[in-house]
Amino acid sequence: MVTICEHSHKFGLRENQTAMTDPSSVLRAEQVTKTYQMGSVEVAALRAVDFDVQRGEFVAIMGPSGSGKSTLLHLLGGLDQPTRGEITLAGQPLSQLSDDEITVVRRRKVGFIFQFYNLLPTLSARENIALPLVIDGQPLDAHAAHIDGLLDLVSLADRGGHRPDQLSGGQQQRVAIARAFVNQPEIVLADEPTGNLDSRSGAAILELLRRTCREMQATILMVTHDPRAASYADRVVFLKDGEVVHHLGHNGKGNSIEAIMDVMAGLEL
Repeated sequence: MVTICEHSHKFGLRENQTAMTDPSSVLRAEQVTKTYQMGSVEVAALRAVDFDVQRGEFVAIMGPSGSGKSTLLHLLGGLDQPTRGEITLAGQPLSQLSDDEITVVRRRKVGFIFQFYNLLPTLSARENIALPLVIDGQPLDAHAAHIDGLLDLVSLADRGGHRPDQLSGGQQQRVAIARAFVNQPEIVLADEPTGNLDSRSGAAILELLRRTCREMQATILMVTHDPRAASYADRVVFLKDGEVVHHLGHNGKGNSIEAIMDVMAGLEL
């Protein structure tokens, strides 16, 4: 299986690097630990986390407040570095890369969806979608058909010229989703993608992510506190006190809201 499109950029390994032993794994964390120094006290945000995401999977991460969800997402996306352990992203062991090389991997291999959209207010929907291509120095003319296809995918074909203040919250998040896929990433990381939407708009966004994963073999990792949102995922991974403590699913059929809520209730005791 492949992601939403075959990626056109080849980012080779250094001679002393090796690719992941499992070619179907897009993202892997091995014994990842993250600690912070607060005065004389060392605080562990993550403790020896082992975690992987396979191609074509839609995976949700859940856990009580302070469980390490956002910390893990930042580490997996190369936005921060673990204290110990290894993260392998799209075949690249991040510990063996320089900061500049990690930036290139992140820019070309990872798409991001945020709770608050992060659209530039002076740009149109089309221009916001194209922004990662501009940052990467790619000619936009060569990607015009691809951008049109993404606008159609997110049901905004007639809104490409609209600025964010001319779009609803749900439409802005659809623009953000299209932007996340414009560089044809290996994986999309979504941080509470429905957290700023009403229930109807949120459900529409989750249906779009689910359909994208199913029909186009996109690979998505989503952090959420909402059991309803997590129920759209193939697999739900639960954190507590910085450790992976439970899994649900891995059968491609999703998980019931009730089952997710039962696990969360046990973790919050």
